[in-house]
Amino acid sequence: MRKFGLIGYPLSHSFSKGYFANKFSEENITDCEYENYALPSIEDFPDLIVSDPELAGLNVTIPYKEQVIQYIDELDKDAAAIGAVNTIKITPDKKLIGYNSDVFGFEQSLLSFIHKHEISIPKKGLILGTGGASKAVEFVFHKLGIEFNYVSRSVKPSAIRYQDINTDVISNVQIIVNTTPLGMSPKLEAFPDLPYESLNGQHLLFDLIYNPEKTVFLKKGQAQGAFILNGLEMLHGQAERSWSIWNERTH
Repeated sequence: MRKFGLIGYPLSHSFSKGYFANKFSEENITDCEYENYALPSIEDFPDLIVSDPELAGLNVTIPYKEQVIQYIDELDKDAAAIGAVNTIKITPDKKLIGYNSDVFGFEQSLLSFIHKHEISIPKKGLILGTGGASKAVEFVFHKLGIEFNYVSRSVKPSAIRYQDINTDVISNVQIIVNTTPLGMSPKLEAFPDLPYESLNGQHLLFDLIYNPEKTVFLKKGQAQGAFILNGLEMLHGQAERSWSIWNERTH
């Protein structure tokens, strides 16, 4: 039996286990399991690896996409460039190889949405949050030629603060991506502090959260006529990419 799973803390919001349970059932994959491994601290990670010799791969979610890198033996070139890992392949000799399948999931979901709605690739955007998930968005923005600013609650040299965002800032961007956990189950009432009244039909709001299906962030954007997209298709894309990585031969 090969085992796979998800590390992070907490994990009550995640659909990953259910996604893979359905996949294994539908595709008649009977020799694999997928479990949630809620780790209160990243320092618990080495013990998990040692304790379960059948582990063959892991996904990584909030808040460990950057912190887990210290335990990785080898990084894929994209994961190294991004500085965040959300997929770990565990080889038979227990070598840990880190990848970032969020990039695949985010890019695929964004481009599919743009094509479906026949809108142009945005020229400028805002990335809300500076954690591990934001790094994959940055990578894709660079690839697609989208200029952007990070937005952070605290003072950071590479980011603007929420209080700096006014109507002029909003009118100058076409896409806003929420990479923070604000609004994620169970704290459904939370949302990023933005001048939502400045949004209109020229904007696309992409929330990496998928539970709930429509966060307050997305509802507020939709009320102003903006296009909205949640993270469910991104989750499916990165999950399938993870599965491919786990089943590729390691050279």
